Order: sequence, then structure tokens, then C-alpha cells
Amino acid sequence: MSTEETAPLVFTADELDLLGRTADALSAYMGKPVLAEIMDAEETGFEWVIFAVPLDVQDNPDDHVVVQIGGADARFVGNTGGMTISDGEVFDCEYLWAIQLSDLEGVRFIKVDQEGDEVAWTDTLQDILPFIMADEAPADDDSGDDDDDDDDMLDLDEPNGPRTLH
Repeated sequence: MSTEETAPLVFTADELDLLGRTADALSAYMGKPVLAEIMDAEETGFEWVIFAVPLDVQDNPDDHVVVQIGGADARFVGNTGGMTISDGEVFDCEYLWAIQLSDLEGVRFIKVDQEGDEVAWTDTLQDILPFIMADEAPADDDSGDDDDDDDDMLDLDEPNGPRTLH
């Protein structure tokens, strides 16, 4: 038996970066911290990441699927929604979803919902994330229409108020 067959499945550096950027984007979108913690492959044979929102004091835990995030040797990706987390600190959080690694042919990632159901399977991480993350800048529009756009703008410096330019 080779060591590759028994080696645990772990996220690549690029996948960890993408997961961290997803947590950061979710934090900005939701207006509250979203934590993404990588769970070690030692127990299961594969790494997985859990996305969760720390409960606020006024949140009723009975209204949420609650998980504990953090603890000794916790591995967070992203900027933890701007939170300062001390070593060993544990948070009660609302579970959003998890993504686990898989060794199935054509399936590297499996998304798990709040019910614990596997709801998406893919070989490409971007396919199951809520945002499209790309490092490439959007393509320039070279159609030549840029000069025509000025005709539809308002002149706000006009002394008698704004007027439409033709």
C-alpha cells in the first residue's frame, strides 16, 4: 500500500485562500462576522471547513442550528469577520454550511447543509460557493461606445439646476 492511498485529504493553499475570501465576502454581505474553521483530517481522513456566524447575546439559540467554533488549535481562514479571537476561545455559532473533501472520482468537494444533508458535489470549489471569486480583472469593453455615454449625463454645475445634455 502506498503512502498516497492512506494520506489524508487536505485543502491546497489556493483552496484555503478561496475559502478565506469567501468567509470575508460573506462577512461583508451579511454585515456580521462569518467564521470559517478548517477541521483536521486526523479523525475523519479528510479535512473539511465549517462556515458559521457567532451568536449575539440577544440571539435565541433555539432559533438556529448551533455549533461550537474555535478551541485549542483552531485553524481559521479569512479575517474572521474583524473579530479578535484569542487562542483556545470557543464560540457558539449559527451553522451555515460545511464543505468536506472527498476521494470519489470526479468529486473533490461535498457541501453539507444545516440538516446535515449532502446537497452539492463537485470537482471545482467555485461551483459550490455563494460568490463568484476570480483573480482576473473584468475584460475591457472596447466597443467604442464610451464617448456616446457622456450624452446621457446630467450637468449638475448648471446654475439653473440640472439639465439633460444632448
